Amino acid sequence: FVSNSSITQIKKEIRAGQLDIIVGTHALLSDSVDFFDLGLVIIDEEQHFGVMHKEKLKNLKSDVHVLTLTATPIPRTLQLALSGARELSLITTAPVDRVSIRTYQTDFDFQTIRDALMREYYRGGQSFFVVPRVADLEPIQKFLLENLPELKVVVASGKLGSSELDKAMTAFCDRKYDVLLATTIIESGLDIPSANTLIVYRAEMFGLAQLYQIRGRVGRSKIRAYAYLITDIRKTITVQAEKRLSTLLAMENLGMGFSVASQDMDIRGAGNLLGDEQSGHIKEVGFELYQKLLEEAMSKVKTGSLKINELNNNDWSPEINLNVAVLIPDRYVSDLDTRLTLYRKLSNLNTKIEIEGFAAELIDRFGKLPPEVSMLINIVKIKNKCRSAGIVKFSGGPKGATIQFYKDKFQNQEGLLQFIHKESSSIKIKGRQLVVRRNWVKDSDRVKGAFLLASELAKYTSQKNTKKTPSKEGASY
Repeated sequence: FVSNSSITQIKKEIRAGQLDIIVGTHALLSDSVDFFDLGLVIIDEEQHFGVMHKEKLKNLKSDVHVLTLTATPIPRTLQLALSGARELSLITTAPVDRVSIRTYQTDFDFQTIRDALMREYYRGGQSFFVVPRVADLEPIQKFLLENLPELKVVVASGKLGSSELDKAMTAFCDRKYDVLLATTIIESGLDIPSANTLIVYRAEMFGLAQLYQIRGRVGRSKIRAYAYLITDIRKTITVQAEKRLSTLLAMENLGMGFSVASQDMDIRGAGNLLGDEQSGHIKEVGFELYQKLLEEAMSKVKTGSLKINELNNNDWSPEINLNVAVLIPDRYVSDLDTRLTLYRKLSNLNTKIEIEGFAAELIDRFGKLPPEVSMLINIVKIKNKCRSAGIVKFSGGPKGATIQFYKDKFQNQEGLLQFIHKESSSIKIKGRQLVVRRNWVKDSDRVKGAFLLASELAKYTSQKNTKKTPSKEGASY
């Protein structure tokens, strides 16, 4: 909405330092914008900016301060805050007299849509009808004109010219129309107190944070607002989409954006803090070790006590890969917070008695253990044995296992020579790894065999005075 001549003049004033505050869109990231003395960057609706955008803003000046504002932080931003890399402040108090938005999920049904829009019309209000794609605008507009002739409908999308869009939005704000049929351009920034009914068509195609933001366009006054998430009965909804919709339905209370973002991070993953992936699960080192290293690094950076890469001998965790399903499924423990608590508790168990007590607790609270949970508990047992044996990486498959020791060194070298001599027919050294041949076709055989193998190596580690074995294999190693 700003003319080219005005933009040119504004850029000159920015360069000359004649402006104190500059408000703009992504256009401020243009290479042609040269700031005179940038000291503070405030990023509103932060979820709309990519990593590269935010990094460019911060790099405009080395000591610039950055404040990001959002109701639903993307997983990567939330992870930065939770890990301590960013300071976090929450505003959870709703405005005075604001009431929560009633949210419903339903298949596309003519009567439901008509009742919702007409109820809003008769109580003197306006409605939003949001579609995921521009191609959906025409058929939905035709549907509304044919089935709700009493209502005046105006269309708004990014395809319209700036003057047309301005006229359409102004007319709706002036209450000349009853329904605003639009794409996601209304996701943020709109504050129309008279609009208190929202219908989202093909809601399964929207992201969780996006749905939360769109829902926030209604209910901006003292009047109760209603949101309808319409799904297509002809299309199969994915598991991820079902999770998104159920999360939004469960979080109707005001000020739940942070909780919604936490659920979004659980569904999509926390992303990559050192790269540009804004979501995704930790695959290389495992979430537990990743979190531990991250917390340690942040603590050391803040206190300045130690270098980031200085780890104590106890600050490592074995990596176990047996290609078996290990998790606490949501069908067994439905509540996310409870699952996360159980994962944390399990990661801190070190003895056989503690692990068996944990399994007994699960059975008592939630019933018989599913196969995935049993496998998870067995993996923790193997992990503890690997730690005792100094094994940093244990990978198992149908034909055996490869073993790598912490810092490529076995604590009791004479004991290792004895083990190699004993297993001479089924073991070989490949680089810095031990390769042990086994017949582990079944998952159960693999888990049991891995536990026995790690346990045996742990015994050799604990031996203090082991006689040296004068064998060719031992001597050559």
